[in-house]
Amino acid sequence: MPIRSLIRRRFTIWRSLATAVVAILTAAFLTPVAAQAATHHSRTVRESRPVYSYAHAIRESVWVDTGLDADGDGRPDRVAADIVRPAEPAHQGRKVPVIMDASPYYSCCGRGNESQVKTYDPQGHVVQMPLFYDNYFVPRGYAFVGVDLAGTSRSDGCVDVGGRSDIQSAKAVIDWLNGRATAYTSRTGTQTVKAGWTNGRTGMIGKSWDATIANGVATTGVQGLRTIVPISGISSWYDYYFAQGAPLYDSSPAGLAGYVQSDAAKAHCAAVEKRLTDGSPRSGDWTPLWTERDYVKDAAKVRASVFLVHGMQDLNVRTKHFGQWWDALAAHGVHRKIWLSQTGHVDPFDYRRGAWVDTLHRWFDHELLGYDNGIDRAPMADIERHPEQWVTSPVWPPQDTRTTVLHPAAGTGAGVGTLGLRPATGTETFTDDPKLSETDWAAHLTTSTSEKSGFLTAPLTRDLRLSGSSTVTVTATPTTTSAHLSAVLVDLGPDTIRDYADSHEGITTLTDRTCWGESTAGDSACFKETEAKTTKVDYTVFSRGWADLGHYASLAKGVPLTPGKAYTITLRLAATDHVVPKGHRLALIIAGTDNGLIDPPSTKPTLTVALSGTTARLPLVGGAPAFARATSGGTAAAPAPTTLTGVRPPRTTQHIPAG
Repeated sequence: MPIRSLIRRRFTIWRSLATAVVAILTAAFLTPVAAQAATHHSRTVRESRPVYSYAHAIRESVWVDTGLDADGDGRPDRVAADIVRPAEPAHQGRKVPVIMDASPYYSCCGRGNESQVKTYDPQGHVVQMPLFYDNYFVPRGYAFVGVDLAGTSRSDGCVDVGGRSDIQSAKAVIDWLNGRATAYTSRTGTQTVKAGWTNGRTGMIGKSWDATIANGVATTGVQGLRTIVPISGISSWYDYYFAQGAPLYDSSPAGLAGYVQSDAAKAHCAAVEKRLTDGSPRSGDWTPLWTERDYVKDAAKVRASVFLVHGMQDLNVRTKHFGQWWDALAAHGVHRKIWLSQTGHVDPFDYRRGAWVDTLHRWFDHELLGYDNGIDRAPMADIERHPEQWVTSPVWPPQDTRTTVLHPAAGTGAGVGTLGLRPATGTETFTDDPKLSETDWAAHLTTSTSEKSGFLTAPLTRDLRLSGSSTVTVTATPTTTSAHLSAVLVDLGPDTIRDYADSHEGITTLTDRTCWGESTAGDSACFKETEAKTTKVDYTVFSRGWADLGHYASLAKGVPLTPGKAYTITLRLAATDHVVPKGHRLALIIAGTDNGLIDPPSTKPTLTVALSGTTARLPLVGGAPAFARATSGGTAAAPAPTTLTGVRPPRTTQHIPAG
């Protein structure tokens, strides 16, 4: 067993024993009412404690009327909500808050690193609720509610992939929890049921599609939703399928709906699938379908606080999603917190488990129970700087972050130029090779090749930190009627990083288990441990952006290009927080199709880039003065041509927002 895992295991066992002792002493010396008072007095207690029985928790299911009839059967759709809640508060007449995860994956695909699904007893009550949330939080005085999105598992309706039905599936449950909607004890029956056991305070959590639903519900401004914890969530569904007109991969909302929908939905939802297909043309044009599924535009309606989590190398739900969402929330004064890891599409429970559970516990205690535990005064951001090495930032991005304009310039050889503060003239030329990707370009960054143009700083004499979202404006003249562009930021220098390109995206799953909460025979609180999967590299690609040049004027409608005519387009790159260390070089690559990450255009163009009309606007901590200091005093000599080693090329697969 690795030493790190052994330490974690011993710590977890010790904590479990300590928790058990506290629970026993509490039960022995306090009556249930007194125990509640001791546990939930926000002025004197800073942490909810596991004083309630998970084994004897109330398990029930309700079907909530959404007010919609997406499947066209003539009756309102009902969504299934499975509930696990502590029995003792109800007996004492005390109401509890709710943690909710609304998901399309509870029966089709599973949740978490171990792909858990809901299981039920013969009476239809949930036995296994995926993940640790119910095991850990129900004994601490929370209810957990797992909602099957419309058209999935035991719910009526149709899957509309982030649209009105998806969002209403979850919002209706919050309305019911707050006495504003009707629920029934069965899918088709007439007996209604009220949520008299809750105070209505709800926190939504989930990863990927589940996180996306939390984002969407928050933009409705629904009363009762106090906080959301979106992990690797989508903020605009257009940006899941396209990057400024360039298709990201061969997939569609209709295909995704078919992947998760129930057999009943497959039989009744053809009209919804057709609307999804018709509204999402592969042209990359923005349509009303995408407007409905753009949550960023409605950030002003968000009342809930947001604890956002994302992997900075997530190539499924790419980091543009968290960047634009974070910026929009900040613009409207939403209370926020953020964790950024070096992983791909991975849950923090699987890369920083102990710290994650503790932080999430404090967050929900503060936001839902009102405990003054100091988390609102803690640093806003936790950032993984090296594998399993984290730093904090009081605010994010840091207050002294400034957009800094850098200019690419020609070098001594074709395709190997410089990057600096001074404007440049001249041109660089490359030919799109759709078989190659960012790993091929970066591997030959110091060599003249025909498929890319690279621009490098001198070796840095100081660390240089980028924090936030970048843009790259390119003026290019194509030889054909279509062209796709990629802009990639590279840290050129040796490092050991999480192997985000591996199939497990930066983690290795071990055989040992640690326990987080209480277990029953049908629902274990013990999960397989993980550790960082790392690799040694000569370079790190840390931010990317793509676009279809035909959408240079508007996302609403792409146009054929005129060969020989210059076009200018600004590519919006993925948000990140990265330090290029002393001795490394910062590089910008401009190229065509990024194989495995975007689809190629219909032609194979050669593009001539006008350097005078091409700039990179980067969020540098310290701004232009920091860049000037970091690039002064070093040698300006071009690096020797060599082949560099990085992670494996991006995988050409059909992605789904899952995990």
